Order: sequence, then C-alpha cells, then structure tokens
Amino acid sequence: MSDTKRGFLGRLFGGRKPTPEDEQRPETEALREELPEDGGAPASAPDEDSSPDTATDTRAEQAGEPVAAPVTPASDAGVEIAAEPEPETATGAEANEEIARELAEAMDAAPDADAGADSESEDEAAADSAEPTEPPADPAPQAETGASAEPEAPAEATPRRSWLTRLRDGLARSSASLTGGITSLFTKRKLDATTLEELEDLLLQADLGLDTAMAITDRIGDGRFNKEISPEEVRRILSEEVTKVLEPVARPLEVRGDHTPQVILFVGVNGTGKTTTIGKLSAKLAAEGKSVMLAAGDTFRAAAVEQLRIWGERTGAEVVSRDTGADAAGLVFDAMKAAREKGVDVLLVDTAGRLQNRAELMAELEKVVRVIRKHDETAPHDVILTLDATTGQNAMNQVEIFGRTAGVTGLVMTKLDGTARGGILVAIAAKHGLPVHFIGVGEGVEDLEPFRAEDFADAIAGRESGS
Repeated sequence: MSDTKRGFLGRLFGGRKPTPEDEQRPETEALREELPEDGGAPASAPDEDSSPDTATDTRAEQAGEPVAAPVTPASDAGVEIAAEPEPETATGAEANEEIARELAEAMDAAPDADAGADSESEDEAAADSAEPTEPPADPAPQAETGASAEPEAPAEATPRRSWLTRLRDGLARSSASLTGGITSLFTKRKLDATTLEELEDLLLQADLGLDTAMAITDRIGDGRFNKEISPEEVRRILSEEVTKVLEPVARPLEVRGDHTPQVILFVGVNGTGKTTTIGKLSAKLAAEGKSVMLAAGDTFRAAAVEQLRIWGERTGAEVVSRDTGADAAGLVFDAMKAAREKGVDVLLVDTAGRLQNRAELMAELEKVVRVIRKHDETAPHDVILTLDATTGQNAMNQVEIFGRTAGVTGLVMTKLDGTARGGILVAIAAKHGLPVHFIGVGEGVEDLEPFRAEDFADAIAGRESGS
C-alpha cells in the first residue's frame, strides 16, 4: 500500500510514523496531500493487533457497503483523538477545518453500525424482560406453600403400631440379653450340667428370680442330657414357664361401681412415674365414659401439682390442689368431700414420693390413709404401687414395705423399656402374688396398657405371640 493511500485515520489508529520529508513540511499540508481525492476516509494500515479484515471493513463502510462485523466504536476513536490533537497554525486553519469535516464524514458509518448493534441488543433485552424464562416450578413446594394447597395427611394416616409391637420394642433390651445368651449356649452344643448352670446364671442376671430360673432349667434338662436342643426350643420353654408365673397376677383394674367415688391411692418412691401413671389412667377412664377427679396430694413438689393440672385439662377431670408445702392429708380430706358431693365415679389420689426406709415419711402416708377412711371406712378401695423396672431388686423391697404401710392391692410396672432386667416383674409376681394391673413401655398415653401374661412372656423370650 502506497504512502498516498495511508490517510489520517491510518496514522491515527496505528499507521506508519511520519517520514523525514513529512516532518520538514507543515503538518497540515502533509495531511491534505494524504487524503484521497474522492473525499472518503483514508484506509487504515493494520497494526500488529489488527487483522487485514479490519482495514477491508473500514473501506467498505466508507463506500457505503454493508459490513459483516462492527468496527471500532466511536467512543474509542474519540478517546484517541483527544489523546493526539493536531496542532493548529495561523496559516493552516482553513486546512484543519476541512480535515475535521472530512474526518467527521468518514466516522459517520462507525456510530451508525454500533448504534444498530446496540439497538438490536436493547430489543433482545426487552424481549427477555417481557417474556422471562423461569425454571419449571417444583410441585412439592407449591403444594406446601400455595393458598389452595391441601393440608398434610393427619397423623392417623400413618398406621399406629399395635400394643404387641410396642411391647416387644419396649422389652427389646431384656429380650436381647436373654435370647443372645441362649443362642450362644445352645447352638450346636449337647446339653450337659455345665450348660444348664450357665443358663441359670443368665436367667438370674435378667432378674427372673431363683424359683423361676430353677423351674426353667429343670424342665429343659428333663430327658435331654447329652442331646442337642435348639435355641428356639429353649425360648419356647422360657415363655411357657414365665406365662405360668404371670397368669395368676394379670388382673385388670376394675371400676366396680359399688362405691361413689371409688378411691384409688397411688404410692411409690420418687421417680417411679406415679403422677404420669395417674394422668394416663385418667385419660383411659375418661375414654370409657367415667367421671374422674384428681387429688394433687404430692404437695412437696410443685412440678407434680402442675403436671396433674395439665392432665386434668386434657382429660376434662377436675383437679383439687393447694399451694406447694400444704398439708397433704388436709388436701385429700377436701378432695374426698368434693368427690362425694359431685358424685364422681373415680377419685385418683397422688401422694408424695418417699423412700421406704424413712419412717417419718411413711408415717405421713399412714395419716393420709386414715383421713380417707374418715369419709369412707372402706376406702381407699385400691392402693396401687408404681414400680420402676430399672431399680431391679430394690423394687422387691418396695413391695414389702409399702405393703405393710399402705396395704398395697396392685402394681403398675413402669420403664420396662429402659432396662435389660425386665424379668424383675416375674420375680415379684412369683414371691408376692399381687395383681399387676398395668405395665408401661413408653411415655405416650397408649404406652400404658392392661397387663397380659402371655404377651409379656413372649416378648421377653423374643418370640412372636402365640408361636
């Protein structure tokens, strides 16, 4: 490309440097000579960063022909012009004006092209904003948050576990301890005296009691020495022997109707679950259509009074209570009077937890019993001792001492789900023969159920009921 074809834009956007001849003559005359005769903008020589196509596109714009790609924006050109202004002289003022006019004409194409591109971009942006593209909505969140969403299925939709299932789950620790030991003892092993001794130790560790343990080992050893016996057969014998012990004491609590009210006194040491058991029993009696009143006789513990009030609200039972520290016997006297006047079916009386080896506390319990008998010499009609299965052999001592003090007539065994020694109920039944009304294997109202001997025996032996 000749020097004549290299115009002002070529020098401006990276063209050649002026030659010595150019520097000797006035700048304005040199620029005038370098402009092409047709008045168009001079072609730009490509620099190191531009391609030959750039120069071709620039010439096409000058000729009014369409271009395939946009050229350098006018704003960029403006920056370069401001950075390198042409000096003005008194003699070249007219030339400078002509050059500026021609330069503006040459640059007209560039802003138009950019403006068209910008317009296209704005149109596309407007279309995007007018029709936003969103990901498909997740139906699950809409179902939860929408105004017309259906409510969640009620809790009853989930099948409720049967009592047998809850019982087996609650006695799982006791059952696992027994059945695991039985399996290890009797798998592919002939029966001998050593095996029977180890089995007896296992049964005693589960607190089944000596009498029951000996009865089980005697039956297993009968006619089976030097023979193999399967773990399944041992578990069957265990269940049958436990059932024999428990069946005579499995008696439900009855509301007989021969006394109004039927007074049921709850006793036991701290932490055995007296207050909770009263609340659960109140719910069961209310569900059977019985009218119930609660006496908050545990006046030594504010939490017990408040807990009983909550149960009263839930079950619709009236609660007779006083401030913490009030005389328990006086409260029970008021409760007896109110229950008789209102003709309620059942009066459930809570008492303060007390250790069986504290004589003064046991004397307080005797006073409560005497006050009850001032209203009805046949009352209390039932004295229920709540026992915590986790206390093991200590529960046996509680039965003896509370029996002498308050005349215990029945038992409720709680927290069987918290111990591996649930067999203590079998030992107590074998020794004392007291009725077992309920057992508890959880915190829910449905986890307190009437005691059934065969279900308990199968659960503790790890067998399906009736198998």
